[in-house]
Amino acid sequence: MLLSGVLLLGVGLDQLTKYLVDSRFPVGTIKPVFPGFFNLVHVRNRGAAFGLLSSLSPEVAWIFFVLSTLGVLVVVAYLWYRLPENAVGASLGYSFILAGALGNFIDRVRLGEVIDFLDFYLGRYHWPAFNVADALICLGAGLLIRVIFTSDEGEHASHPH
Repeated sequence: MLLSGVLLLGVGLDQLTKYLVDSRFPVGTIKPVFPGFFNLVHVRNRGAAFGLLSSLSPEVAWIFFVLSTLGVLVVVAYLWYRLPENAVGASLGYSFILAGALGNFIDRVRLGEVIDFLDFYLGRYHWPAFNVADALICLGAGLLIRVIFTSDEGEHASHPH
């Protein structure tokens, strides 16, 4: 039940925010929200995190990212499925990762690239633009790390039965 709710909310929020950015801002738009700290932007990322592998041809990139994301979805879903019912923290972590991976997977299948729009920076230090799906993946990974190192549930998260 937790997985279903997180998946629906996470993927829904990710796709809604990407739709709003795509329908309101042309690619390349920069809208300062908090000058010196945060902009809304509209960029497209054909590569992996932080633009890695973006130099691949569009066809090769599409095949690579669709197949690798399908593999990640299968592995994470299997690990989630193997958790005992009382492993709520690990379940939530895997659910966030699945929601984020699925949100970006939808973009890859539909567009051949991912829409990024959250742009944080401080002076000349600039974090690469990202989206809600990326944030969910990071949140899920962070939660799993916390569970693994701080609770009895950690054994189930890293070595499901």
